Amino acid sequence: MKILLVDGTMFGRKTGAILEQVEQYIKELDASFDLEMMHFSEYKHQIVDGSPLNEDMKKMIQQFEEADAYIIATPIFQASIPGVLKNAFDFLHPKTMRYKPVSIVANGGTYQHHLVVENQLKPILDYFRALVTPNYVYTHTSHFDADNHIVDEDVHSRLRELARVFVQYCEMSKNLPKETIDQH
Repeated sequence: MKILLVDGTMFGRKTGAILEQVEQYIKELDASFDLEMMHFSEYKHQIVDGSPLNEDMKKMIQQFEEADAYIIATPIFQASIPGVLKNAFDFLHPKTMRYKPVSIVANGGTYQHHLVVENQLKPILDYFRALVTPNYVYTHTSHFDADNHIVDEDVHSRLRELARVFVQYCEMSKNLPKETIDQH
């Protein structure tokens, strides 16, 4: 299975650090997965406005389409997901993520921002009919050291559990047909 780990921000290192840790835990559980990291900071993004797609956006869309499952990492800015992440979702066909497993990790500056995952990100993924795992992990700035290493053992435990559940969702989805009966 091809797993796309999406670092949904243009700057900062914490979401990337979380993804790297999740990647390690997934490899420990199932070394057969093909894990691919996507850092939005490495792409020339454009706004969804109907103009022709640049090569980076074509590549990004193709990577989403070719993936069998996703780990989405997002910072929380101004009590919301970054615009670049929402914009990326807007480029995708509604069936791109259909019936594919997705786990979510997020980082924010206050503990209350964890609700952004529930109120904004999960509804978007539900629209895509993705198989969203029930256990997302929200981290806070205090969970990292100065070099952006996760220093909180509880966060490590929750990331291990997220990886375990994600791998099980991937296994369950292998035989699930991705073709749809409906036309929506």
